[in-house]
Amino acid sequence: MTNRKTKLLLLKIFSMFSVVRGYNIPIIALAQYLSAVFIFSPNKRALDVVLDFNLFILVVASSLTIASGYIINNFYDSKKDLINRPNKSQLDRLVRQKTKLQVYFSINFIVFLLAFFVSFRAVLFFSVYIFLIWFYSHKLKKIVVVGNLTASFLAVLPFFAILLYYKNLYPQIFAHATFLFLLLLIREMIKDLENIKGDIANNYQTISVLYGENISKKIITLLTVSTIIPIYFLVEIFEVGYMDIYFYVSLIVLIFFLQMLWKSNSKLDYLKLHNILKFLVVSGVFCIVLIEPDVLIHGKKVIETVIIK
Repeated sequence: MTNRKTKLLLLKIFSMFSVVRGYNIPIIALAQYLSAVFIFSPNKRALDVVLDFNLFILVVASSLTIASGYIINNFYDSKKDLINRPNKSQLDRLVRQKTKLQVYFSINFIVFLLAFFVSFRAVLFFSVYIFLIWFYSHKLKKIVVVGNLTASFLAVLPFFAILLYYKNLYPQIFAHATFLFLLLLIREMIKDLENIKGDIANNYQTISVLYGENISKKIITLLTVSTIIPIYFLVEIFEVGYMDIYFYVSLIVLIFFLQMLWKSNSKLDYLKLHNILKFLVVSGVFCIVLIEPDVLIHGKKVIETVIIK
């Protein structure tokens, strides 16, 4: 009996890990730290940044907010996931909906407490962030275009918490954010193609549902071509050190991505495309270390000199 209870408990813990997508959160936390060291505060020692207690609190609060966001999103998408992700859905259902909501509210309360350690501005930021995630899951997700844009914006938002903390508005930051936003937006539209059956069954108003796969592919193609703009600025106008290698490779990968897109017509095909975009996002996180901090500082000084003149 004890072994059975232990096994059930472990399954529920694993189920909760699946609900909050615990495999994604460490990557986001790492991305925040690397961004803080190499992008947002290049004029500070790396060790000083890593040991900054307020930064640690912001990263933990962001991770918990993202976890609670996955919980509330799972809560509202339970019927849809039965169709689109039956195996994962069965695992997620080992934890009752009531328990999920209890964990959701508990995590958000902890986030508020942690934010108070930093500043009232941090409390305000995370309050808005938590509300937007709930509003997206409850209402915005089902609205055509708005759902995709909001999901992509929410995925980038944790980095704005670090930006607001350091207040270093390097122009490269906005180019990086634009490139990341476009990748995430493309990924959201690929997910719509991947999950089209569940979206139709649950009345989700996505572009692929309303206008068909062909129109979705044309929009995805346009967005993919648009990534050339931030890449051009990052490689040719601004300086990003050796990270320009990542952007050149990304361009090549995105060309193959478009070729695969127009040949895709099944859930498995779209899943492969989804994984390609996930690879670009995750590899981009690790490639942040290729940025030379001195280059960012010099770039900012040059731009400030031009503005003054």
